[in-house]
This record gives sequence, C-alpha cells and structure tokens, in this order.
Amino acid sequence: MTDSKYFTTTKKGEIFELKSELNSDKKEKKKEAVKKVIASMTVGKDVSALFPDVVNCMQTDNLELKKLVYLYLMNYAKSQPDMAIMAVNTFVKDCEDSNPLIRALAVRTMGCIRVDKITEYLCEPLRKCLKDEDPYVRKTAAVCVAKLYDISPSMVEDQGFLDQLKDLLSDSNPMVVANAVAALSEINEASVSGRPLVEMNAPTINKLLTALNECTEWGQVFILDALSNYSPRDSREAHSICERITPRLAHANAAVVLSAVKVLMKLMEMLSDETELVSTLSRKLAPPLVTLLSAEPEVQYVALRNINLVVQKRPDILKHEMKVFFVKYNDPIYVKLEKLDIMIRLASQANIAQVLGELKEYATEVDVDFVRKAVRAIGRCAIKVEPSAERCVSTLLELIQTKVNYVVQEAIVVIKDIFRKYPNKYESIISTLCENLDTLDEPEARASMVWIVGEYAERIDNADELLDSFLEGFHDENAQVQLQLLTAVVKLFLKRPADTQGLVQHVLSLATQDSDNPDLRDRGFIYWRLLSTDPAAAKEVVLADKPLISEETDLLEPTLLDELICHISSLASVYHKPPTAFVEGRGAGVRKSLPARSAGSEEPQTQQPTVIPNQDSLIGDLLSMDIGGPPAPAAPASSLDLLAGGLDVLLGGGPEPAVGGVAGATGSATGLLGDIFGAAPPPSYVPPKQCWLPADKGKGLEIWGTFTRQNGQLRIDMTFSNKAMQAMSGFAIQLNKNSFGVYPAGALSVGALAAGARTDASLPLAVGGPVQRMDPLNNLQVAVKNNIDVFYFACLIPAHVLFTDDGQLDKRVFLTTWKEIPAANEVQHTIQNVIGTADSIAQKMTLNNIYTIAKRNVEGQDMLYQSLKLTNNIWVLLELKLQPGNPEATLSLKSRTVEVASCIFQAYEAIIKS
Repeated sequence: MTDSKYFTTTKKGEIFELKSELNSDKKEKKKEAVKKVIASMTVGKDVSALFPDVVNCMQTDNLELKKLVYLYLMNYAKSQPDMAIMAVNTFVKDCEDSNPLIRALAVRTMGCIRVDKITEYLCEPLRKCLKDEDPYVRKTAAVCVAKLYDISPSMVEDQGFLDQLKDLLSDSNPMVVANAVAALSEINEASVSGRPLVEMNAPTINKLLTALNECTEWGQVFILDALSNYSPRDSREAHSICERITPRLAHANAAVVLSAVKVLMKLMEMLSDETELVSTLSRKLAPPLVTLLSAEPEVQYVALRNINLVVQKRPDILKHEMKVFFVKYNDPIYVKLEKLDIMIRLASQANIAQVLGELKEYATEVDVDFVRKAVRAIGRCAIKVEPSAERCVSTLLELIQTKVNYVVQEAIVVIKDIFRKYPNKYESIISTLCENLDTLDEPEARASMVWIVGEYAERIDNADELLDSFLEGFHDENAQVQLQLLTAVVKLFLKRPADTQGLVQHVLSLATQDSDNPDLRDRGFIYWRLLSTDPAAAKEVVLADKPLISEETDLLEPTLLDELICHISSLASVYHKPPTAFVEGRGAGVRKSLPARSAGSEEPQTQQPTVIPNQDSLIGDLLSMDIGGPPAPAAPASSLDLLAGGLDVLLGGGPEPAVGGVAGATGSATGLLGDIFGAAPPPSYVPPKQCWLPADKGKGLEIWGTFTRQNGQLRIDMTFSNKAMQAMSGFAIQLNKNSFGVYPAGALSVGALAAGARTDASLPLAVGGPVQRMDPLNNLQVAVKNNIDVFYFACLIPAHVLFTDDGQLDKRVFLTTWKEIPAANEVQHTIQNVIGTADSIAQKMTLNNIYTIAKRNVEGQDMLYQSLKLTNNIWVLLELKLQPGNPEATLSLKSRTVEVASCIFQAYEAIIKS
C-alpha cells in the first residue's frame, strides 16, 4: 500500500487521536502517526497543537522517523519558538551521534530553523561538524554556515566560521570544497559592506581547479562561478586557468558548459587578441555552444539568449556556424525568433546569399509574428551588409507584390530605414510603395509611409493628395502618425510652397488648436513660428540632412554587455538586463564588469550607430530641446559607467572611469570670458563656518571650519583659536574611514599658537582612501592632536563638494538611464522658500557641478533635467519642477544608489537658498 492512505483520513477528533498515537509505546504506531501529521501539514492543515508530542518522538534511533520529526520542526519552529527550545538538547546530542547521516541531519535542521533562541545553541555543534571526520557532515555544515550568516552575520564573523569555511577550500573531498565555495559565494553576495568578506587568492584558486575535475556537476557550477569572480594577476595566470577550465566545455550538463563559457569569456579579455590562445579558445568555444542547440526547446532558448551575448561580444567565435541557427519547422516561436536575431548578427558578405534565401522562405510562413520578424530581418541585413542592399530591396519588393497585408506593412517600415542608410539610391521604388497606401492600418507602417512621402515629396507628383487623404482622419491617428504627418506636410510646403499653403495651414491648425497632445502642440507651434518669422531658417532646420543609420541599432550598450557577459548562465543573461533591474535587495549582488583589455588588444575606434529615437517617449521629446549652446558630445559608451549600482559601489570605491568630452560643455559665458581675460570664475557655494570643537571640550582649543571645492580640489578651511592660558604647538590631523574614502592629501600646516591667538589653515583632501559606511553617509570623524591632548569631533561633509566636474550626461544617455533605473529607485523632495528663476537656479547649479541637461516649460511649470556624479562614481539623475511665483519646488531623484538622496536634497536646499 502506498503513502496516499495518510492523506485520505476523514476521522472526527483527528488531532486528539493523533495525539494518543504519538504517545504510543509501539514504535511502528508512533511512526505511522508522525506520517499522518506530516501528511496533514502538507495539505495545509494546522497541526501545530501537536508540537510537544511530535518533539517527544525525536528520541529515536529510527532514521526515517527522525527525518519526519525534523521536517515538522522546520515548519512549525518559527510559530512556536518557546516550544522549539525543547528540541535543542536532542539536536546537540544528535550532532555527536555515531551515524554521520544523523549528525548531518541534525546540523542541517538547526540551520533551517530560523529562531534566534536556537541559533545561540547552534554554534558549538556547527564548529564540531565543520571539522567532522566524515565528508558528508562537513559539506552539510558548510552550507549551514551560509544559512547562519543569513540569520546573524555578526555571529558568523565573531565565532570564526569564515576562517573555518576558508580552511574547507583545502579539503581532500571535492564535494566539501564545492559546498564551501557555494557558501562563501552566498556570504560574499550578502555582505552588508558590499565587499567580499573572503578574498580569493592564487593558492586558493589552484585548489579549486584541482577539485573541479572530481566534483558533481553542480559542484563544478559553484566552483566555476567562484572562478568567474576572480581576477588573475597577469595574462600568464589567466592563460593557465583557461587551459585547466577548457575540458569543462565537453561536459554533458548545459549549466557546466555555460559557466565554463562565462569564465573563458572573462579571461579572454585579459589576453591579447593576437595571442594564439585566444584564437584556439574561440575555435573551442563554438562546438559546445552549437551542441546546446540539440537539447530540448527550453534549454535551446536559454542557450540562444546566452549565445546572443557571446556573438555581440566576439562574433568570430560562431562566424562559421550560421547553418545551426537556421529555423526548423517544429521549433517553438520563442526559439525561432531568437535564432533569427542571431542570424542577423552573424550575417556577413560571405554568407548573405544563404541568409537571404532562408529569410525569404520564412516570410511565407503561417506564423504572423515570425513572418514580421523575418521581413524586418531582411531590412536589417540590407543596412548591415552594404553589398547585399540591392538584393535585399528586390526581395522586399517581391514580398510587397504578394499583397499580404502584414508583410507589406513590415516591408514599408524597413524600407524607410534603407532610404535613410542609402540616400538617393533606391527611391525609384517609391511609386510601388504608394500603391499600397490604402492597405496600411498599423501606426508604425503608416508613420513610415508618411515619412517617405514627406521626405521625397519633390519626386511624388500627387504628394499633397496623398497627405491630404491622411488628414481626413487626423484626430483618430496614433500620436506617432500625427507627428509624422505634421512634419511631412511642413516639408512638402517648404519644397512646393505655391500649391500647398492651404494644406500646411490646415495641419498646423489641427496640431495646435484641436489637439490635446503636448508634444504635437509644441512641435506645431515651433513650425508655425519658424515658417512665419524665417522661412529660410525653417528650411535649414526641417530639410537638414539626416544622419545615416550605421550598422545595427539594437546592440546592447557596451558597459551593459560587459556586465551581462559576467552573468552568463544566470537569469540576467536570459532577460538581457542587469540583476539590479529585476532583483530587489541584497540578492542583486555586487555589480560586475569585465577586466580591462590588455594593451595589445585595443580595438580601433568605430563610429557609434545612430539610433533613431522613439517618438512615443515624452522625456525623449523634452530632452530634444536645446538649452543654449551646442549639445554636449556623447561620452564613449565603453567608459561611461552610468548604472554603477547599489551601496556596494558607494562603499567599495573602485577605479574611476575616464569620461571624456562631457565636462564643461555648458560652461557659462562668464566662465569663458574669465578664461580669456584672466578673471576668476564665479565661486561655487561655500557653506558658512561652523563650530566643530568648542573651547570647553578642546581644553581651550576652538575649531571652526567648512568644506570647499576650488578648481576640482576638495579642501577643509579651518580657524584655530587658542583660548587657553598656555601656548599650543605640534598640530596634526587624522580623518577616520568614511563613506566616500576622503583622506588628507597633505599635512596640517598650523604653527605654534600663542595664548589668545588665532590662525586660519586649509587642508587639501583626496578621495579613494579606506571606506566605511557612516550614518549619515556624509558624516566625517576627525581627530586633532597638539601638545596638550588629542581631541575628537564629527562634522558633515556638504554633498556638493563631492560632485565632480565630469557629471554632465549626453541627452540621449540621460534618457536611456532614466528609463533603465527602476521606479522603486525614485525619491521626491519638496524645497520651500525657493528664490530665483529657473535660469538663475540652473546657473547656480552648474557652478556646483550639477549640470542641466535640458530645460522645458510644461503647463506653466519650468522643468530642469539635471545630472551629477559623486567622487565615488555614483551617478544621480534629477528633475526639478519650478512654478514662477510659487516658493515651493519639487525635486525628483533617480539613482541606483538611493541612499545618497538625503545628502543630495540637503545640497540642493543649501545651493538654491544661497
């Protein structure tokens, strides 16, 4: 008879009957009763009333019964903590049992019971189990340390368990090593400081590599993940690790293969591209990745998402494997779409004929989503592989002739992009496109067709009639189509003003008077003013040459791609998003990035693709407004680390990336004239001095001080007063570890101070020193020593002196980053008693390294979009709403590290009211 009988009981007074059975003298009856209790617990019945009776059953030699009782304890200990204490003695006794299975079971269960009172008793048994003679007990105890750290981090550190875990890395049993690695990895990720509590070094890594060959598959995954977090000292060590990991690529388990790929991709960054090893590894990486595509569809999809990242980073690895990405008839749609994406990434002049043949066949499939993607893929191939453009256009025309509605619409969308890429080359097909105008019913296709008609109006005889037909249902059109119609009609008027005056007046009236879309209204007003005041200027603006679309515009941003490569074989590599985007709290872990490439592997600078902005984006439209002067050049994506996230960066410091070309792009006229005539630039805000050390606490020494930042140099300006009866000398200063790593960059220059005398001193400061979380974050503890005594005091560093002068973002980067940061990371603050206009406030902010990216007036409110960067590379994005005549302003802040918000808000209050 099966165990299902335990789930079918319908007795009345069941709890009472179970209670008597649990107290039975017969062992078999007792075991049957516990099984019934567990069955009831499993289906959701409350059997917590039986807690003392079940605990009494712990005193048994029967392993099966003991396991069942432990299972019950884990479930109910939290709701009955006082009763759970009754079981402690049995746990401690079981940890010294002669049977290793019972010892391991006891320590595992104690680790799973998250009750503080029991945790106190866990330490001694756990310490013994970590040194147990049986490897099964040691490996179970290793995982228990990680569970204990989750309950009480301080206890693990104080009791020396971390050192014992580190010792287990040298264990003779590979599974013990694997579990120790897994526990340490989890503890490092959960570390409050954001820094690894246990650093890996070369000897430890060597031991892990030795254990790698003998572990189970999941043990190998744990060890490979730990190796991926290790940065070798030089290319020779990286070379050695690569050679010892390469055999894992032949493993049958997909998780092991992908983990090995992750480690090798990271280590290849440290090797020069010219070395033979890199080309050898590239050849060896292809077969295991291809083999993953013969697994079941779900594994294929995960493999394809990871391969997509690998191909973007190193396309050479799979350049000869195009055929394996050809779609099979029985592939699920999610696999088909992913394969299609990789085919386009691998498309080149050598294989384009083969690819186009496949894509043309896909475009005749029955699955609508797949057909759309295939048609769009043909257009992307035309943009990517220039010699094939003509063949791609011919293929698209053939597809348009099929008259299949959704095929025609997708073809028109991609042909618009082809016109952008190859101007004055394929315009002869416009007449064919115009024949299909009436069949278009999707906003994107209609908007693309309208753009084509407006852009090439001089070549289309009846362009005015075509656009007029769209205007009949103007109010029912999608916002994207309305915006394109407005622009297309203005283009037509500028090209053929004589016979289109009525048309342009009609569309401007529709856009400005009858529409409630602010983007459309504003664009209409701009065109109206341009046309009425200076038609020549309007022509220069509206008919300006469009930037060419270069290659693919859907590639991941380089810093994000580097981070995702470090997360291959995890959810981040499937979502193509960093962990911080979908995991809240400590589970997001420390932000990872690839090591800097070795000197020999620097790649030539390639032109960044021009991305066509999405017109649906309100912020995008706001940011498209200039605020005086040319826009700041975009920072090189590879060096701009915008998403430096979490308190781990705030507390961990790290090397500061070089951000080129963004500093000072909106320097005011005053600043420029100052440079020419040698005049000093306007000063940034300096807080008034405060009394940091009163004379009664300093034995007659009184210290007043403030912080300043001049020409990029952070300083403490102090006034020392001697109110004692004796002279003071031998002054020295020391700063404690702090959140921003601020430390003295020179000695304190204060000479002998006679009784009643006072003197000023300025101490230069630097950042990048030891870091420690302070509360509040900008708290600084200072010690000043002289011939009398050592005096201690604390002061607050005003946040604005920590703002760097390279904190200005390009508008498009600002927009992308604002969208990337989750809404949960947005904080608002109201500023009272605001004085001044938006322009004067923006100027004040610029002097203090808060850069205005864009300014916009929305419904009478002035909106300033601003960015700043702290000395420890944390970026902060802000939106300041001001209403003329209203003394209140609303400040919205977005950052990966919202802990800095209160400091930033204090800085804004001080600067605005200065």
